[in-house]
Amino acid sequence: MAHSHSHGHSHGGHHHHEPANYGFAFAFGIGLNTIFIVIEVIYGILGDSLALLADAGHNLSDVLGLIFAWIAVWLGTKAPTNKRTYGLKRSSIMAALFNAIFLFVAIGAIAWEAIQRFSSPAPVAGKTVIIVALIGIVINGLTAFLFMAGRKNDLNIRGAFMHMAADALVSLGVVIAGFIIMWTGWQWLDPIVSLGIAVVILLGTWGLLLESVNLSLDAVPEGIDLNKIKTYLERLPSVIEVHDLHVWAMSTTEVALTVHLVRTEIDDNDEIIQRATKELHDRFAIEHATIQIEKGTFACSLAPADRI
Repeated sequence: MAHSHSHGHSHGGHHHHEPANYGFAFAFGIGLNTIFIVIEVIYGILGDSLALLADAGHNLSDVLGLIFAWIAVWLGTKAPTNKRTYGLKRSSIMAALFNAIFLFVAIGAIAWEAIQRFSSPAPVAGKTVIIVALIGIVINGLTAFLFMAGRKNDLNIRGAFMHMAADALVSLGVVIAGFIIMWTGWQWLDPIVSLGIAVVILLGTWGLLLESVNLSLDAVPEGIDLNKIKTYLERLPSVIEVHDLHVWAMSTTEVALTVHLVRTEIDDNDEIIQRATKELHDRFAIEHATIQIEKGTFACSLAPADRI
């Protein structure tokens, strides 16, 4: 039994899906929004416009959301230490969760404000607000567009995208309501549009919140089918049992897996581990697979109790 290699861990040539570099998108969004905030605050104070100051506060939450997401991307590139063996990759999951919670707070604020305005409609300031909102659409729309490609594969980038898209929507609502009110004088339209936008953002953010909470709790990431992985592993040569299979997210872009395989034949363990690691990566996007191989007679403490 010289070959009874009961623990295999392969790092055979699997490349990591590094989070794509969104440095320009972050810098663009943070830079332009910051300039815009300064302008809004100056004009808000000079023109005594509460709407402009409120919008400046709103855009500040954007900048904070973007900064947080960017810091998380940067932290994710930090090398592992003895204290944090995975590095700080999970900070991207925290940032996505933070952005989702941030958006929920924003929805609450928009809805609360809208409900207040039903009982005492404030006259909606005309042209200035519309001009400012138009600038907001351009800045936030462009920033959202820069994050658009990454929102599918990276939850943290999706958080940044949602934040920007939500804001572009809010500004669009302000513009539309502003024009119609100038035309018809229907002050009540403003809170209705605000509530409508709050509902749209709520629907978009719900998925982000759920997924970021799930990833925080080590759930199997969206789009990964655990049954298919189990079936694949069971079909490997001479595997008679698969147990202790775990799949979880190390970050918003990387997935890890650990599993115990019970085999009748263990002379070719290294080849099987190499093959499984490669196929798990190529077929199921598993970045970091740890495979423990057990001989059929080996009594593993983590195996199901009913095994003979």
